[in-house]
Order: sequence, then C-alpha cells, then structure tokens
Amino acid sequence: MLTYQELMHLEREFRCSWNERDVMIYALGLGLPSDPLDERQLAFVYEKNLAVLPTFISSLVLGKTAIAFAKLDYARVLHGEQSVTVHKPIPTRGAAHMRSKFLGVWDKGLGKGAVLTDISHLYLEGDDEPFASVLNTAFGRAEGGFGGPIEGQPAPHPIPVGCHDRSLILPTSRQQALLYRLSGDSNPLHVDPAAARAAGFREPILHGLCTFGICQLAILAEYCGFASDKLERIAVRFAGVVYPGETIRVDMWREGSVISFEAFAEERQEKVISNGMAVLR
Repeated sequence: MLTYQELMHLEREFRCSWNERDVMIYALGLGLPSDPLDERQLAFVYEKNLAVLPTFISSLVLGKTAIAFAKLDYARVLHGEQSVTVHKPIPTRGAAHMRSKFLGVWDKGLGKGAVLTDISHLYLEGDDEPFASVLNTAFGRAEGGFGGPIEGQPAPHPIPVGCHDRSLILPTSRQQALLYRLSGDSNPLHVDPAAARAAGFREPILHGLCTFGICQLAILAEYCGFASDKLERIAVRFAGVVYPGETIRVDMWREGSVISFEAFAEERQEKVISNGMAVLR
C-alpha cells in the first residue's frame, strides 16, 4: 500500500465511453423490465425514448478510480460503500473525461485494516462542470499502521427509528450475475463456483453493485414512477451478500426529499444493504 502522503496526492484521469447498447444491457442486468408491457420500465431497455439509470455511472468507472492504484492487497479488500450523484442529465451515448482522487484514508492500526474513500467526477466534452460524481469506499483488511489519521471518517447515514413507510420485494434470477457481469465486472467470484468456494461462499454471489442498482429500482418504483431524472443521489453501505435467485426486500422511510432504506436477502433474513440514502429532485 502507498504511504498516506502518496495516497492523498494521488490523482487519476481517464476517458470512458458508452452507447445505447451499454445502457440497455446494464438495465437488463438489474432485472428490468419486471413487466415488458410496462412502458415506464421498457424505456430503460428500448431505443425508443431510451432512459439511463443513475447507477449506470458506477459501471463506467469500475476499476479506474484512485483506489485501484493504491497498491492494496486485493485478495483482502472489501467494497464498503458506494454513491452516485447526477448533476446533469446522462446522455444515452457519449464520452467523458474522469478525474479521480482520494477524499480520505483512515488507519485502523497495524493488522486492523484501513478505510479508503475516493471520489470521481465525470465531465462531458467541452464542459467545465461534471455531469455525475461517484464516491467509492473500500476496506483493506491487510492494510493499517501506515501513519494515516484514526479519526474523522464520515458517519453513515442514520436509518429512522420505527416502522418503515414502504417495502418492496424484488426477485433476482439464478443467471443474473452472468448477465450483470457484461457491464464490466468480470470477477470470477460472481460466475465460477470454484472461485466462490475458495473465497468462502457456497456458490457465486451477486455483484454488490448489482444489489446497489436493484435498491435504486425500488426507489424509482415507489417514489418516482420510474422517472430516473427524479433521482439525484443514491448511496449505500454494503452489509452482506446476495446469492442469485434470492429475493431482495427493500424497506424505505421518506423524510421530505430524502429516502432512507435498508435491504435484506428475504429468504435468509440477512441484511445486505445498510444506511442507504436516496435524494429526490
């Protein structure tokens, strides 16, 4: 792992591009449309009036942000948190310039790990302001003791006390990870049974970013009428794994323009997303 000073001075710049096919494959990988006759959902997988899901941006920056260049022991890195903020409409086809840097790095102590958070801004050609930003947090279990600060890590978004306002159950398919991986995450953990068992899982697990995107679908369905431009920001903390074929239950609380949420693998009653927050326009 790089030193604290090296990390805080590390900046990466990349270009990324996408087209309508990428947008549609991503939406299909999340399980859309649950009803092919629902024209609101069909808009994400059909060229006519094609719409882009906000979390699609996560697939564009995967493996390219500052954390990927921190020289971590990736066999012992956990994806901790993810957020996407959409500042301007996302085009269905385009190319963007990405700038990524660390927001903070926190030292848990020698042998206790480290928390690293980076932020990536995406700019369309000719624009001075980003159209989207992605925040990514990782926990390096093999790191720690590198002289970074111990305190100051942002507190997670609090979940309201009391019964949720709404709850939505969303199924996943047994082959969902195979389809979602076409959006850029080819880690064998999500497709190869032997790789999954070697990592301590009974079988391949669904991508955390897929679960992230599915939670977004719950917000869009319950509060936005599937109008993706009504969702400005969505952020989650990963708390557990989903096995393809399981059902995801998303519990939601609304306070003004802020939706708090948690998600569970319904069959096992295991929390898979904690401290979720969405901001509506």
